[in-house]
Amino acid sequence: MGVLTGKTALVTGAGRGIGRAIAVRLAADGALVAVHYGSSRAGAEQTVAQIHAAGGSAFPVAARLGEPGDAERLWAGFDRGLAELGAAPGLDILVNNAGIPHSPGLTEITPEQFDEIFAVNVKAPFFLVRAGLDRMRDHGRVVNISSGVTRVASPGIVAYSMTKGALDTFSFTLAQAVGGRGITVNSVSPGIIDTDANAGWLRGDPRARQRAAAYSPMNRIGQPADVADLVAMVVSPDARWLTGQDIDATGGAVLTG
Repeated sequence: MGVLTGKTALVTGAGRGIGRAIAVRLAADGALVAVHYGSSRAGAEQTVAQIHAAGGSAFPVAARLGEPGDAERLWAGFDRGLAELGAAPGLDILVNNAGIPHSPGLTEITPEQFDEIFAVNVKAPFFLVRAGLDRMRDHGRVVNISSGVTRVASPGIVAYSMTKGALDTFSFTLAQAVGGRGITVNSVSPGIIDTDANAGWLRGDPRARQRAAAYSPMNRIGQPADVADLVAMVVSPDARWLTGQDIDATGGAVLTG
């Protein structure tokens, strides 16, 4: 039996990349995983199939984030999925991973683009948590996927960085608000990760890969599983005394400046 056997988890944006890796890892640890997706049903079904092939349990949940009523639609799909499986209602682990991964720069971003990235990256997880707290069992876990860019000045992606800074503030404030129920809330902040979202500049240019790897003193680029394993640690029973923290998942990029 895994350390998460008997637990139910929801991972947003789990159809690919970091979200998929997190969903697969939590399922491997025994959790029943709700695999959320916004537009790519095929990606979510691939994640579910991968989990099932490994002997785990999962089901897809659809909801486009950043739109009116997104939280209500997501939770309705979550509740329906549990009922169809005959699983007990309720939630133990929520991982807010879904988000727009980049933004135009300081002088290029439009008001519409600014509003969209904040709606998806900040507003959606905020109201998803608020609508989901009644479902969360005591001693549950909330993990917000932030970013290492909150520690550096990045004018080229400033709006994206701002959304992740807001998510960090949400994490430690929420930790204080729900701590009385034994619920922990933490951020996990990846650095450069080899995902489809970074494929355009990272996978086709050996020099770009070399520069990206050099940010870490271990001289390699992060993989989705590196982040997933940290999330698994944070939601495990052993992390019951860890809350209100931002967990660095940059491979030590902060050390090299």
